[in-house]
Amino acid sequence: MSYPLSGAGRPGDHGEVVAWTAAQTAVDVPGASSVTGVFRAHHAELVRLAVLLLGDRPSAEDVVQDVFARLCGRDLLPEGDGALAYVRAAVLNRCRSALRRRALARRIGGARELPGWDATQQSAEHEAILAEDRRQVLAALARLPRRRREVLVLRYWLGLPEAEIAQVLGISPGTVKSTAARGLAALARDLGEQA
Repeated sequence: MSYPLSGAGRPGDHGEVVAWTAAQTAVDVPGASSVTGVFRAHHAELVRLAVLLLGDRPSAEDVVQDVFARLCGRDLLPEGDGALAYVRAAVLNRCRSALRRRALARRIGGARELPGWDATQQSAEHEAILAEDRRQVLAALARLPRRRREVLVLRYWLGLPEAEIAQVLGISPGTVKSTAARGLAALARDLGEQA
C-alpha cells in the first residue's frame, strides 16, 4: 500500500497529517505558509499579550483569532522580519477597538456584565493560582493610561526591545523609553514602593 507522502509512516502518523495539511494549506491559500508559521510559533504569546490588555482570556482569544482569520483571507502579511511586528500591531489595534467598544457600552449602560480588570470578578481557581502581589500589579497596570500599559506589557511581558516596540506602536524609541519610565514610576507609586 502506498501513502500520499514519500517516506511517511503508517496512516494516521501525526507527522504525516501535519506535513500533508501544511502542504495543502500552502497550495490552497496564497501567503498562508507565512501566516501559518507565525500562528504556530507565536499564537500563545499573542493571546497572552491580548489577555494583559483586555483582562480576560475569551476576549483575547477572539481578538487573536480574528486577526489571523483576516490575515488568511487577505495576503497582507509582510515577508521576513516585519511579519511578527505586523501581527502584534494588528492584535494591539484589535484590543484597542475592543476596549473602546466596552467603554462605549458602559457609558450607555448596557455593560454591567462585561468582564474587565476588577479583581473581585476573578474565579476561585484563578484566585488560587495568582499570588496576591501579582493581582495587585495587574490591577495597578489596568489603571495606567492605555499607552503606558501597552509599552510596559510589550517591554516587560513580551521582552521586546525598544526599537520593536516603537515599530509596533508607531512611536519613536525615545517616546518608548520615557513612557516606560513614567509607567514604572506610576506603578511604583500605586503599589506604594520606592521607584
